[in-house]
Order: sequence, then C-alpha cells, then structure tokens
Amino acid sequence: MTDFKNKRGLNMIRQLAGVALAGIMLLGGTLSVQAAPGDGGSKLSTAGNKESVGGPSQELRGVWISYLDWEKLPADETGFKKGVDQILERCVELKMNAVFVQVRPDADAMYPSAYFPWSRFVTGTQGQDPGYNPLAYFVQAAHRRGLQFHAWINPYRVTGYLNRWNQVSEQSFARQWLSDDDAANDRWVLKYNGEYYLNPAVREVRQRIIGGVQEIVEYYDVDGIHFDDYFYPEIDDEDPGKWFDKPEYEASGSSLSISDWRRENVNQLIRGTYQAVKAAKPQVQFGVSPEGYLDDLRSDSRLFADVDTWLSQDGYVDYIMPQIYWGFEHKMPDGSLAPFAFSNNLKEWIQLKNKGNARLYLGLAMYKTGSGSKDNNAVPEWLRRNDIIKRQVEEGRESKEVSGYCFYAYSSFQESACQAELANLMKVFD
Repeated sequence: MTDFKNKRGLNMIRQLAGVALAGIMLLGGTLSVQAAPGDGGSKLSTAGNKESVGGPSQELRGVWISYLDWEKLPADETGFKKGVDQILERCVELKMNAVFVQVRPDADAMYPSAYFPWSRFVTGTQGQDPGYNPLAYFVQAAHRRGLQFHAWINPYRVTGYLNRWNQVSEQSFARQWLSDDDAANDRWVLKYNGEYYLNPAVREVRQRIIGGVQEIVEYYDVDGIHFDDYFYPEIDDEDPGKWFDKPEYEASGSSLSISDWRRENVNQLIRGTYQAVKAAKPQVQFGVSPEGYLDDLRSDSRLFADVDTWLSQDGYVDYIMPQIYWGFEHKMPDGSLAPFAFSNNLKEWIQLKNKGNARLYLGLAMYKTGSGSKDNNAVPEWLRRNDIIKRQVEEGRESKEVSGYCFYAYSSFQESACQAELANLMKVFD
C-alpha cells in the first residue's frame, strides 16, 4: 500500500512445525505471546470464488486503517481504546463490515511478538512496550461491532515513510543482523536507495515473516491475513548500486531467468504463508492487495508479484484485491483512454481471476476523490465528478464477478474534499 500522504501528494504483507521451529530458533527463544480471547466475531461468507459473489448484502466492504492512523492514536491504554472505539464506530456508520488494520508496517509489530520489535507507531519509539496489547483490543472491539478484522502486513520493508534507520530499535533483528560478527547474515537485510528491506532471496527471512504470520493466526481471532503491494523495489541489474539481490541469484545456480527467480522468491513466501495460515486455522483467509495494473505487475524490473500464478493455481491466495486507483476517464498522454482506466482494468482482472478459484475484491481510491489527481484530462475527472467510487462499485456488482470492495484509506473518509463522493457511495450501501 503506497503511503497515504505520498499518494495525496499527487497534488498529496496449526503452524507448520518445521517453519515455526526455524523461526523461533532464529530468535534463540520461545514463543510467548498473550493470546487474545476469541469472541466469535462476525464472519462473512468466505466460500470459494464462484459461491461468494452474491448481492450487496453479501459483499465485503472494507476500509484500510494504516500505521498513519495508528500514529494519531494515544499511546496510553485508556486513550488508545477510546480512539479505536471511535474509529470502529465510524466504520460502522460508513456501513463497512470489515477493517484491514496494519499490524506490521516496517518489520515491527503492533502486538507482543516473538519475531518483531514493538512498532514505533504504538508508543513513538520502536521496541517500547506500551504495557498492554493493542492488537488484542482492536480485534475484540471490531468483532463486538460485527466487523471482520484482517491483519495487514508489509512483508519486506524495514524502513520507510516516517520510520528512518536511526529510529530502528537495537532490539530489531534487522539491526542485529547488520551489526553482529556473523558474516553469513550480512545480506539478509539490504540497503537500497536509502531504505532497508528484508532480502526476499533468503530462506531465513521467509521463515521469520511466516513465523510472524503464524503467531498472529494462532493467538488472535483474526478473520484474515492481508499482504500489501510492497515486494521488490525497482531494480537495475546493469547497475551494481541497484541490482539488489543479484549476488544471491548468481550464487544460487538457478536455471531460471533472474526475473523468474525473483518471482519464485516471492511465490515461496506467498505459498508458505498460505500453508501456515491454513494449517493453523483453515477458516482464516489470506490475500494480497497488489498494484492495480497487470502490465506493471508483470514487469521484469520491479515488484515480481506473480499474480498469474497466484490466481491460476490453488495454494497461494484466497482472494486478490488489486488497487484499481484510476477513474473511468484516465487518458494516456496522446489522449487515448488508458488501458488501466477503471473499466478496461476491471475486465483484465476478471479474466485473470476466472482462471482459478480465488475471489476478486477491488481496492478503490477514496483518497483521490475531490482532488486534482492528474489523469491527462484538462480538468481531472476526480474534480469534475463526485460519483466515481459509487459507479465503480456498481460496475463491479453488474459484472457478477466481484466479491467486495476495500477503500483507501480510513482517514480519507473524514476529509472535506471526499464528502460529496462519500454521500453518493452511501446511496448504494444498504
């Protein structure tokens, strides 16, 4: 998920025993996490693809609640709970039935974890224990209101917007890997273009990410695990400063091309996560929200998110949620309708989704509504029209192939520029 403020600036990712053991051994300790008591919750139908496309009353209506929203919440327990209650009450007012809450933005955790340090977005300091379990409360509070809770994870990012390397805790395994005397783990974390990433080519990295998923599913009554769109950064294999994990490829002896090798690195994480989720609690859903344009996803220089495999073969995802963040009228510089304009894009995703059994949800850009987000029209569509999101939902419903919608982001629903669009959207939500 691209950071909200960066996007607004357009104008504004039963445990598998072997994997679990490996992940715990990496820590040199045991898994000791407070369980969040299950309260039943509100479970929408999560049956297979064909069966789950029903009328509006059956569709998923979700909203992304990011670390930017966490940062605004008070750090103390009483204030935090009050803030969460207010967020969730607002989600109910918006006629949502699910929340996708970021619980691991930067190789950190919004809960006591055996794998990751406390997120700085809980207390302001990475590694600092707030003295209570924020995730446990968030899950319980959502379920009390009939909302599904999906735990949103960024799998590879260590630093990013609002989280710099000097803010990474000494408790962080990433910092420890780069500062210990063990040369074997020096490339498990890579610095690239000023940011730090977990190396997707490393087995121990995948084990840790999967271990972190396992503890969430085992100890919390979540309805789903949700990965966002950050996988590989943009890479240039001709530039030693930008070739990222090329040394691992050269050492691997793989017969795959380097692009396909990178796709397989991500595929191993996606398969392993799916298996871990299903082994722990088969009813918990796992899905990914990739970038919205398929041609970009098939690039040989970035992301390496192999959606063609995920959607044509079982054992990868229960659903896909492409971020189709363009309007109906987006044009190319030559004035022709963009292939990624909403209707064109939706058709492509439906065709791909129909090659397998995963459900299709749509990620929609509430943050663009009422903005001057450029689309190569003289006056941007987002300024000229206030029913774009409403019509996107209606077109998804008319297709009979879309199982629900998720809106980016929660904070956008509060902005004055979005209110006319929101009023129109509410007309089609019963």
